[in-house]
Amino acid sequence: MLKIGFVGAGALGKIHINCLKEINDFDLIGFYDSDSIQAKKIAKELNIKLFESLDELIHAVDVVDIINPNFSNYECAVKAIRKSKHVFIDKPIINSNGESKNLMELAHEANVKVQIGHSERFSAAYKNALPYFSNPMYIESNSLAEFKNADKNNSVVFDLMIHDIYIVLSIIKSTVKKISATGVSVISNNPDIVNARIEFDNGCVANLTSSRISLKNRHKTRIFQKELCLTIDFFNKETSILRFQENDEKTNQTEGLEQLFETHGIQNESIKCEHENAVKNELESFYNCILNNTNPEVTIEDGYNAMNIAQQIIEKIKLTTNLLEFDNKTY
Repeated sequence: MLKIGFVGAGALGKIHINCLKEINDFDLIGFYDSDSIQAKKIAKELNIKLFESLDELIHAVDVVDIINPNFSNYECAVKAIRKSKHVFIDKPIINSNGESKNLMELAHEANVKVQIGHSERFSAAYKNALPYFSNPMYIESNSLAEFKNADKNNSVVFDLMIHDIYIVLSIIKSTVKKISATGVSVISNNPDIVNARIEFDNGCVANLTSSRISLKNRHKTRIFQKELCLTIDFFNKETSILRFQENDEKTNQTEGLEQLFETHGIQNESIKCEHENAVKNELESFYNCILNNTNPEVTIEDGYNAMNIAQQIIEKIKLTTNLLEFDNKTY
């Protein structure tokens, strides 16, 4: 059994606590948060030990789970790795590419496991779609969050789109050729609605849209490839497959839609998704990689690559915004 502690007492931190309590292979020792008032509330509410300092927590555990909303992931991770502790870090990995590279080097030197939190990778809807991926050529993803759940301190690219970026990079085995993006700030000083187009050298295109001022939550990705369209509904935990096959049979124009699909060789199939907790799945996966000395399913490199694309998208948005402001002043 591995002793584990976590850093961060926000909403996601509470989810991690409940998941860790259900995983018998982890012994949940306690947590630390720099917000002492919030931390005391959580400690009392969930009946869990509160450590007075980060150093004290790191000393007491084998694994550190970092879900820090205050964006000091890098500092926490460095301290833990230097004490030879395994580390789980929620996305985005840290603040900059330079910090990501340094973290990779430290983890390699310390011979510890570091996994990045991308829970969508462990959802049943995504796992059900995996066997059907075969040279996708177009991906369309929409990630929408209700206003009440908005994290206005960060760009929606880091808040929501980062998940879709990782998914796209894990599916498309090609280098990125071009990135285009636009974004609008509505309720904060950071982009709240962003559309990004990622073009790959193999011809595939990914069109990603994320918004945190939606009336309802939605997260759906469509993947188009030869004779097949996959729809992954992360929010409703559903996977569907639309197959296109040539069929020479003629059809009567008065036939219904179902008969029309059949005569034209179009088949729609839904894959039942078992009820699973994606966060619990990724934490169990992390335990197994430590136990078996294997690579995490989402490595630091994966987190770095997703972070790199996310930062390029933000830079494109800044460039577009500056050009728009220039045009407005000009005319």
